[in-house]
Amino acid sequence: MNLFKPSPLSLCVALATATLACAAHAHEYEALLKAKKYDEVDRATQAALATNPTQVDALLGRIDLMLAQGQDKQIDEAVKLAEQCVQAHPQNADCHEAVGNSLGSKAIRAGVMSAMGYLGKIRDAFKKAIELDPKNTDARFSLLQYYQQVPGIMGGGSSNAKELVAQTQKINPEAARLMQGNLDLADKDTAKVEAAVLAPLSADNKSLEKNQRGLMVSLGFYYAQEKKYTEALRVFNDIHKRFPDNETAVFGMGRVLQEQGKHAEAIAQFDKALGMKPSAPMHYRIGQSWQALNDKPKAIASYERALGFKPVLGKKQLEDAQEQLKSLKG
Repeated sequence: MNLFKPSPLSLCVALATATLACAAHAHEYEALLKAKKYDEVDRATQAALATNPTQVDALLGRIDLMLAQGQDKQIDEAVKLAEQCVQAHPQNADCHEAVGNSLGSKAIRAGVMSAMGYLGKIRDAFKKAIELDPKNTDARFSLLQYYQQVPGIMGGGSSNAKELVAQTQKINPEAARLMQGNLDLADKDTAKVEAAVLAPLSADNKSLEKNQRGLMVSLGFYYAQEKKYTEALRVFNDIHKRFPDNETAVFGMGRVLQEQGKHAEAIAQFDKALGMKPSAPMHYRIGQSWQALNDKPKAIASYERALGFKPVLGKKQLEDAQEQLKSLKG
């Protein structure tokens, strides 16, 4: 869960993968969702819930489907399904985590002021998931992000984050190391962050690879935000070597090149990322670079692809793409 975006560059990883909330539940529809076979998941979960409205896998699969597609109406539906999941299965940690994820996704789209009424519910959902399943590292990382991004007066804050890391150290030291890396990044201690992400994971903790990769990506975007482009490219290249099938590092390289005004090179990286796992933000960024290169037809085509893609663009990019199209066609 990325509750509130700290900066445009640091959010790029989330936009690149077209999801801002963790949809990390282990269920029978996970592989289909990963392959973006949304219609199959839609039909299968509807059929399963028609037979048994409280079937856990079907509820979790459908919630993750709604979050992956990311439209406001679907996110509201995900919240309802998650609450039904908790009501039917109050001792199921994944159901509580789903409440946190779906409300977190809703908060991202609504903005901090609109989300104030249910911020505590997001936090409590992740805490309950951890209480029911202390080894649930996904819920731990989501709660950490909540603490990092929500002010202390609203239930977040660094003291809560540090306490959570200390608690996690007793259960899973490798997860705690990566969580501490996130805190170190917030403190701009990049040397400690690099030490955290470079340390190998044990065979028992391979599930933490996505958290390791996420921290590396955050570091790359931090360097880019600080205009340390050489360092940013070094980190993204390292990510790509470690995780060659993941598109996020390639997208990151494109964003760094774009920030430097190297639009032709940026487009080449974005196109490569599109071939790995397309998303609306990739088409949007390609549109920006074609526009910067004064190629109106290609810019228009890219913005139109971005607007027609599902999962949809975030609100800010959606509005900007619409505005740019209006200007280009005017």
